[in-house]
Amino acid sequence: MADSSVRVLIADDHTMVRESLAGLLRGAGVDVVAQAADGVETLQRAQELHPDVVVTDLSMPGLNGLEVIRRLHEQTPAPRVLVLTMHQEDEYILQAVRAGASGYVVKDSPAAELLAAVRDVHAGRGYFGPQAARALAEQLRHPERELGDPYGRLTAREREVFHLIADGLTTKEIARRLAISVKTAENHRARVLDKLGVRNSAELVRYASRKGLVD
Repeated sequence: MADSSVRVLIADDHTMVRESLAGLLRGAGVDVVAQAADGVETLQRAQELHPDVVVTDLSMPGLNGLEVIRRLHEQTPAPRVLVLTMHQEDEYILQAVRAGASGYVVKDSPAAELLAAVRDVHAGRGYFGPQAARALAEQLRHPERELGDPYGRLTAREREVFHLIADGLTTKEIARRLAISVKTAENHRARVLDKLGVRNSAELVRYASRKGLVD
């Protein structure tokens, strides 16, 4: 079935993965309108081109996939978002869905599953692979369960500060980047460290790397 009416943006920081996905989707008749190598570029390209579906990884430099999903969800019109990732842990699946993802597929899935997911997400249906479906069913059975990852409890501004710290920016550089005072940047930084339970920037970077939030 040709899907030339489906306009897709692919977001992944690995060139070979992006090009392989683009070839696969174009071979099935899907219109791949753009590719993006990081979170910031993904948001820019989505604003410029208004794709129907964004297929995004979770681990990307700049802004990670979870933050990208949240911001895409706030756009008008908001594209449907399909996560394509190596992460199979419940905390990532639940956070992605809560951020606004319409589908979740892991990268070792068959190509046919990705194509089915793109079509279903574009049609307004959710598509969740076996791992994601199991995690969502478990969450429905136990809604009181807390997410284990404190990153999900950061505010939008705190997540921005988190990624700037992880990128190696100092507090003064963060203040300049976000156009806020150094004191405000210090306060954000302190709250981020406190919520994550880490003592300094080095521990934050290790946390981000361990959780796949940066490359």
